[in-house]
Amino acid sequence: MTNYELMFIIDPTLEEEKKNADVEMVQGIIANGGGEVSNVDVWGNRKLAYPIEKKEEGYYVVVTFQAPPELPKEISRRLRISDDVMRHQIINLDQK
Repeated sequence: MTNYELMFIIDPTLEEEKKNADVEMVQGIIANGGGEVSNVDVWGNRKLAYPIEKKEEGYYVVVTFQAPPELPKEISRRLRISDDVMRHQIINLDQK
């Protein structure tokens, strides 16, 4: 299993329950794909470096996990089609 770090930015105008549901959805994708979540770090609302979809702030979440090499593609695909997620990035921590 490979170590990964996922950072994603959720629309800050969503209700708290919806934000938590999005974080749990990501954890579920990892668990169902044969991965294991090591740490979930919710940074909360932060100012963006540049506006995204005319929004100046975003709700940041960082997830550290271990997974098979094919799982990040599925996570990326699911986050790309989600209306709640503004941006995401997955980093392979083992390739440093």
